[in-house]
Amino acid sequence: MVELENINEMQKYLALLRGINVGGNNIIKMEDLKVAFKEMCFTDIKTYIQSGNVIFNTEKSDKSALILLIENSLSSKFSFQCTIVLLSREELQSQLNSAPSGFGQENELYRYDVIFLKEPVTVELAIKEIKLREGIDEVFTGENILFFRRKFTDLTKSKLSKIVSSPIYPYITIRNWNTSTKLMELMCD
Repeated sequence: MVELENINEMQKYLALLRGINVGGNNIIKMEDLKVAFKEMCFTDIKTYIQSGNVIFNTEKSDKSALILLIENSLSSKFSFQCTIVLLSREELQSQLNSAPSGFGQENELYRYDVIFLKEPVTVELAIKEIKLREGIDEVFTGENILFFRRKFTDLTKSKLSKIVSSPIYPYITIRNWNTSTKLMELMCD
């Protein structure tokens, strides 16, 4: 007879690496990233585009321990201070479902971005730090996430780039809406 409490169910996670392959900094090939995740004993590893999106399975359920393991392992292996946002499939689905009605649907008029938050940053703290240019930028709060919309015709006038000087910058990672929804699709495969 098998003892059920000794069987750990596989959990699917998404690791969003912050600040890799941007502006020629922290260059990591996705194949090397896959190898690094395999070395940490994760399974069913998938990467999506070059911006550091890794989907994997594990029996480990302690999310804080997983974050430490991944950040420490990748920092050591690739010689830079790695920071990640780690989301289960359920967390990602819930966060994306908290988008405002119609978000991501007027692609000819707006660029849509999703700002993923890492503890200790909260939505309440992040929203205070986001600077907007009236008539160009809009930000919406979601469940542990911010949704940012800016007019395509005025992208250079947007204040989203000013976020790099904010104290919350080390605790966020940004993906566009299409990438975010594609990651959700991949999590459900």
